[in-house]
Amino acid sequence: MSLTKAQDLVAVAMLAARRNGVTLDEIVEVVGCSPRSAQRWTQALMATFPQTTRDMDDDRRAHWKLPARSIAPLLTPTADELASLTTAIGELTTAGLLPQARTLQSLERKVRALIPPQAGARLEVDEEALLLALGHAARPGPRPVMNTAVDDAIFEALKGPRQLRILYRSRSESVARERIVAPHGLLLGVRRYLVARDCAKGASAPLQHYRVEEIPEAEVLDESFALDPEFNIGKHAERGFGSYENPSDFGEVVWRFTPQAAPHARRFVFHPTQTLETEADGSLVVRFRASGHLEMGWHLYCWGDQVEVLAPEALRARIHDHRQTFEAMP
Repeated sequence: MSLTKAQDLVAVAMLAARRNGVTLDEIVEVVGCSPRSAQRWTQALMATFPQTTRDMDDDRRAHWKLPARSIAPLLTPTADELASLTTAIGELTTAGLLPQARTLQSLERKVRALIPPQAGARLEVDEEALLLALGHAARPGPRPVMNTAVDDAIFEALKGPRQLRILYRSRSESVARERIVAPHGLLLGVRRYLVARDCAKGASAPLQHYRVEEIPEAEVLDESFALDPEFNIGKHAERGFGSYENPSDFGEVVWRFTPQAAPHARRFVFHPTQTLETEADGSLVVRFRASGHLEMGWHLYCWGDQVEVLAPEALRARIHDHRQTFEAMP
């Protein structure tokens, strides 16, 4: 058996060790084979691991199951997997998702505790080399200061869902005041925004955005609430260019990148709904629908005179006099 096939067999065995086992469809997806070949993989599984059983579910679909203890010695993580786990913890921390980062750290400790001692030293050396190459230890750039107590309260309320009492200062206020909100989601970006409904305004009030960095205190309340059945955080996020959504400036956005900047701009996804069009002179026209002119302006400034705003006029007027010639593009 080739190395690749051996690795595929281990992958199939890992799926079979789950509570529900593995099905032919899942083998087709994981191995990338035909249904007929998937049948042969089940035969190889049963031949290699005699403890494998074959059960049928209520839909008359076969499941191959294997006791997890049968493959435990084969489950030592690789250096790549450990490095990815460490990187994910760092990314969650940088994004301000501290509760998730701590949960993943707990998982990491459990995984490392199960590594055989004889393999641990070699894995540590390989993992360290990968992390240094990834630049995980040194991530430059500004980011907001995190408030662990506030972050914990937000995520606890989101899991409920439960109402959240917060102190919050809007842009028009000089001091923070207390609000009771019904949290629906969290938007991540240059700034983090809690998407929530102000309970004092009633169940029919529109959802609002609260800057997490402007919440000095937060407390989870015992009162639960019904989530808006029409709300979808993914769709909601698409309405904004960054992490802020302003209904008053939502509309079509059209940017034209110069022929010199076009190849570089093609390597960016400016918005999930964007469409790209190449003009005769090599310019690249990017179109999408979103709001958030301020955050668009921040990003467009980085491109200097290599980009022109065709629409909307309000955004064009905002940045037109601030275009400069830079020696590099973002």
